Amino acid sequence: MNFDYILLIIIFSHLRRTLQSKILLPQIDKYLSIGFWFSIGLLIAGLFLHSSRDIIAWIAHAILFTLIYFCLTQKEFKSVKTFIYSILPFVAVNFLEDFTELINSSFHKEWNNYFDTAIVFSIIWFFAMFFITRKQRKEMEREQLKAIEREKEFQQSETLKAKLEIQVAERTAEILGQKEELEKALDELKTTQAQLIQSEKMASLGELTAGIAHEIQNPLNFVNNFSEVSNELLDEMNEEIEKGDFEEVKNIAADIKQNLEKINYHGKRADSIVKDMLQHSRASSGQMEPTDINKLADEYLRLAYHGLRAKDKSFNATIKTDFDETIGTINVIPQDMGRVILNLITNAFYAVTEKKKSSGVEDYEPTVSIKTQKVENNVEVSVKDNGNGISQKVLDKIFQPFFTTKPTGQGTGLGLSLSYDIVKAHHGDLKVKTKEKEGSEFIICLTDNKP
Repeated sequence: MNFDYILLIIIFSHLRRTLQSKILLPQIDKYLSIGFWFSIGLLIAGLFLHSSRDIIAWIAHAILFTLIYFCLTQKEFKSVKTFIYSILPFVAVNFLEDFTELINSSFHKEWNNYFDTAIVFSIIWFFAMFFITRKQRKEMEREQLKAIEREKEFQQSETLKAKLEIQVAERTAEILGQKEELEKALDELKTTQAQLIQSEKMASLGELTAGIAHEIQNPLNFVNNFSEVSNELLDEMNEEIEKGDFEEVKNIAADIKQNLEKINYHGKRADSIVKDMLQHSRASSGQMEPTDINKLADEYLRLAYHGLRAKDKSFNATIKTDFDETIGTINVIPQDMGRVILNLITNAFYAVTEKKKSSGVEDYEPTVSIKTQKVENNVEVSVKDNGNGISQKVLDKIFQPFFTTKPTGQGTGLGLSLSYDIVKAHHGDLKVKTKEKEGSEFIICLTDNKP
């Protein structure tokens, strides 16, 4: 009989501890507390009042069934239902044994061993359910901890998102500023073109406007394209943050950073082109300065090519370069030497174009080669073409002012003359090798005066 009292004490104690009723359910805790102490009173009464033991036991049964009913029907007790299910077999067997003893004691004696066995199994069931419930509770606690961690990660991601949005906004503003500067530089460059045409020395640069604009348009296109891609990546990043895929968020953030680096690179590239052309558009300072002759030659080669392509869409030629990287820098006046290289390359393109128009040879491939090399204490820059070459009767006159082999209106005869004078002013020499029907090669020889 004493099992009922003990079970009541255990149930009331477990309910108060599990539900944390003292803090969370103070109204219910009052009744649970009363039930707990009343159960202790029943236990004491059952131990000392032998004559009333049966009545006290049935009172305990009534309280027990009432308590179980409330636990299974009231939503406040939802979290302890598994515990209640674990004790039901024990309660049922104990009640059945007491009820059988009450109505038929002889039958109870005959089946007493079966009742004892059933109680043992109900106790085993209780402990099995207890350990299972305990394991489930621990798993739930782990899930709660994971949920808390996920919430922390979400909060961190929100913070990261806010920081990234600020960074992207700053970068976007910087990109827009660079774009405006590039567009302003392009406008300045077009203004510079009008000034260049006014001077005969700078007439050849007027033909390069399209080439310069093409060179600047390339990095501008990169800036615009990577800006649009970065905006799309930001939208994707917001979607991934909503999904909780923070690994993908980091990958997208890395892509955005890479795009911004490319934008910065192409912005600097366009800025370099503008600065170089503005420098060459000004009158020569007459001061020699350390110059990368390979870079200078490569810059004017591309500008000359794109300039001619802009004037004549049918123009095409194979370009070959062979730059000696061991040269380093040499002392020259970059504006003047750039004009010399530009003039030689433009002439070479003109020569191969004319041959292609007049030869009628289908397998002819127009080719212009530019090469730099170090020869002892000198640096040579050669511009070679496979055009028609120069005839011997005019070879001695090509460096004379106003002498030109081009048709009237297409040349002034100042290009090679000025180029020759500029090279001589550098204490160098401008030589030509030519063979009719096979092409020409102009060689600039400069003393390697290291800065």
